[in-house]
Amino acid sequence: MVASTPLALVTGASSGIGLEIARQLAERGHDLVINAEDDLTPVTADLRSLGIEVYPVQADLRTFTGVEEVFAATVGTGRPLDVAALNAGVGLGGAFLDTDLADEIRMIELNVISTVHLGKRVLRAFAERDEGRLLVTSSIASTMPGSFQSVYNATKSFLQSWTQALQEEMKDTGVTITSLMPGPTDTNFFHRAEMDDTRVGRGGKDDPAQVAKQGVDALFEGKGKLVAGSLKTKATGAANIVLPDKLKAVAHRGMAEPQD
Repeated sequence: MVASTPLALVTGASSGIGLEIARQLAERGHDLVINAEDDLTPVTADLRSLGIEVYPVQADLRTFTGVEEVFAATVGTGRPLDVAALNAGVGLGGAFLDTDLADEIRMIELNVISTVHLGKRVLRAFAERDEGRLLVTSSIASTMPGSFQSVYNATKSFLQSWTQALQEEMKDTGVTITSLMPGPTDTNFFHRAEMDDTRVGRGGKDDPAQVAKQGVDALFEGKGKLVAGSLKTKATGAANIVLPDKLKAVAHRGMAEPQD
């Protein structure tokens, strides 16, 4: 492999949007460090068939040591990191009084704490070179109070605020930061979030390959944020800019409340 080949890091890369982001970056000629809690053997073989080098790191980002292991593997390649896609995340549906506290804490650890932790490591490395591109997977959920998905939406609101604050802090550097905001996407997300019995869980969803391509395109165009997916999703994102939070909370309940 040519030494000048750019290197990218993708978390949550075993399936869904993360895997499609990895494919997009591979097709752009990037070697990859990929991470997931799951076995990455089949994904690694699939991505290597695209003619790039892949460094798999199976680690649990809910733990401090897991995040450090991923970043150490990136440093261990002996190559500068050009792109990082912090995509790992999970959801959890249900009424707040009914959901399990331990599940919510684990979700916060993955969606928020691990992203801040790994973001600190990545951005300092980028800043040393005054070069790099960071993609953070937020969500259209960040724009609305998440009735019956309250903690999940709050984690994405955190990421959205954090990402846009960093954009301002680093606007005079060679580092770009992009927030990717998908809508409902055809992945295992809603099943894992125990939302199969909701309107959004049963409804139509966007293609993860489309979402990933739009996100990676936005990353390389240096955009600050992008609502990605279908025209319906983009229309929802536009509407959420002007709708009052109370109305958005009511609408979200209609999508996320379990159905009898």
